[in-house]
Amino acid sequence: MAETLETPSTEPMELENDPLLKRHRDEDENSEATKKLKSEKSVEEQRLENNKVSDVEQECTEAKLGPKTFGSSVEMFDYFFKFLRFWTPNININKYEHMVLLELVKKGHPEPDQKIGAGVRAFQVRYHPQYKSRCFFLLREDDSVDDFSFRKCVNHILPLPENMQVNHDVNKALTSGGKGGGGGRGGGRGRGRGVKPRN
Repeated sequence: MAETLETPSTEPMELENDPLLKRHRDEDENSEATKKLKSEKSVEEQRLENNKVSDVEQECTEAKLGPKTFGSSVEMFDYFFKFLRFWTPNININKYEHMVLLELVKKGHPEPDQKIGAGVRAFQVRYHPQYKSRCFFLLREDDSVDDFSFRKCVNHILPLPENMQVNHDVNKALTSGGKGGGGGRGGGRGRGRGVKPRN
């Protein structure tokens, strides 16, 4: 009998049973499973990280000033705004509010040590000599007096919404006297200097 050379068969059955190919296929499946597991894990890790960010954001939306806790910058702003409007001018503020205002200056003012100076003896609401509006003033132990912007302090602690931010153009207009507006001697309403009133 003549021996015939058998050529290797490339039938799928025999390839499936090939140990080398089977090992590569198992490695590919394992790597796919590993990739899938890693992607699932990273989704879970991402969820946990998002929760941590939410916790940080929640912490960033709360502020404690002395014995009082505020849930947001707007809540803090409203508190001080109402306080400023309703407290009787030129009277020392009570001890509870004193602690809250002192913490506001310490945490919110860009230069708290300079503002506090020798120490704060009392806080008062007074009319600002330049702006003619109510303002918080601190009375230091050395009898010096200084004002401060509660809005800027609040914004430094917890950023206020954009529509509540300090408008620097308004402050410039108020400090420079502005143009027009009729203030000063001679009255307003169209009467300048040297103009005789109508009969």
